[in-house]
Amino acid sequence: MSGNTIGVLFKVTTWGESHGPAVGAVIDGCPPRIDISETDIQAELDRRRPGGLLSASPRREADRVEILSGVFEGKTTGTPISLMIRNADAESAAYEELRNLFRPGHGDITYQAKYGIRDHRGGGRASGRETAGRVAAGAVARKIIGRAGMAVTAFTRELGGIVAGGEFSAETAENPLRCPDPEAGKRMIARLEEARATGDTLGGIVEIRVRGCPPGLGEPVFGKIDGDLAGALMGIGTVKGVEIGAGFAAARMTGSACNDTIGPEGFRTNNAGGILAGITSGAEIVIRVACKPIPSIARPQETIDIWGNPAVVTIKGRHDAAVIPRIIPVCEAMVSIVLADHLLRQRAIAG
Repeated sequence: MSGNTIGVLFKVTTWGESHGPAVGAVIDGCPPRIDISETDIQAELDRRRPGGLLSASPRREADRVEILSGVFEGKTTGTPISLMIRNADAESAAYEELRNLFRPGHGDITYQAKYGIRDHRGGGRASGRETAGRVAAGAVARKIIGRAGMAVTAFTRELGGIVAGGEFSAETAENPLRCPDPEAGKRMIARLEEARATGDTLGGIVEIRVRGCPPGLGEPVFGKIDGDLAGALMGIGTVKGVEIGAGFAAARMTGSACNDTIGPEGFRTNNAGGILAGITSGAEIVIRVACKPIPSIARPQETIDIWGNPAVVTIKGRHDAAVIPRIIPVCEAMVSIVLADHLLRQRAIAG
């Protein structure tokens, strides 16, 4: 009931706080004899680390993963896999003045209401640092779904109000924002630097595509795969909205326009985003997530202290100007985890 675990057969529990000794994940239910190494996991964690943008956080964690259990001679054993990423560059002193203040836009006030205690250092468990464990577990999930021919890719569709056209390509993977539109990408970077210079932050939209997903994954009523995907993505702290396929645009369409007609070659359109009645159709899964601006801004904000007195807070510490592009591998990880779980569930049903 603690809300730190996701999955039915492929279960992932994340643990750790931003300024604690380490963060990590425990995976239970991973099938045996799957090739996995620290190098495989490290490749995904490296994508999550701050890149070369001036707007990125100056916190520099090596994010070196350690496999503590569940892997022997490069293969999973079927027993719980424990993954640990040590915190080595935390600067807790910058947060001391926040001990008795609630930061606007953060979970400080809600964690205090729920538990009666909170770790004020970097947001504790509510920090984006927690997502390192998700990315590590997602690397294992990728191995499972990869065996079934599935590939998960995410990229920047919008940032700071600038919308990118185009589709993901090899060139997209190489640019700092993973933006498929080079001209829009340049304007996004300029917009990020402008926000950083004024002590502000930006929100954006990440698009996730799943190719090669077989039909039949998902449950017919409770446990629909679109519901589980949306729940997993909404479980990322920055995400405030999820749409699949046509998403909210479907509300403005007629049935004749929205329905994906079917021919011998398959679906002629994909407004359903690869999911019908909560079950995958075999078409490409298309998801978009709306990410809010990072609430840690270097501007004075009105708030209250823990005794209810009015106060003004200016956030110090080290922060990004946007969760994009670092949130992209997190989105991919959560989708991979859900797909791995549903793949194993379907195999349990259908053999």
